[in-house]
Amino acid sequence: MSLLDNLMGALGGHEGGADLSGLIETIGGQGAAGGVGGLVEAFQKGGLGAVAQSWVSSGANLPISAEQIQAVLGSGAVGQFAEKLGVDPQVGAAKLAELLPSLVDKLTPGGQLPTEGLGGAVGDLLGGFLKT
Repeated sequence: MSLLDNLMGALGGHEGGADLSGLIETIGGQGAAGGVGGLVEAFQKGGLGAVAQSWVSSGANLPISAEQIQAVLGSGAVGQFAEKLGVDPQVGAAKLAELLPSLVDKLTPGGQLPTEGLGGAVGDLLGGFLKT
């Protein structure tokens, strides 16, 4: 199953970048920068900066556990994501642990955080998947 299939399945099959953008804003909104930058910042503050940085860098992505996701993002963000999926928070945290490394990796080409709004980055990501 491709990253796009996983993301669309996680979001209930909705098409387009708005739902994906909302997901990242929900889970990354705690950081001052919001979006992907806010998400990375949240992991740095939670003591998992090296893990998040591995997703941004061009090297291999380090894994993360559902428990670590819950600890960094908190029950509110994980609960909102789980509610969107229609699952309990533990399952939502596990899905985030599965998806976030690849998602952040794809949204940070060349090891750089996006400088434009998240919507453009998500649109580019989805556009690339839809063309292939």
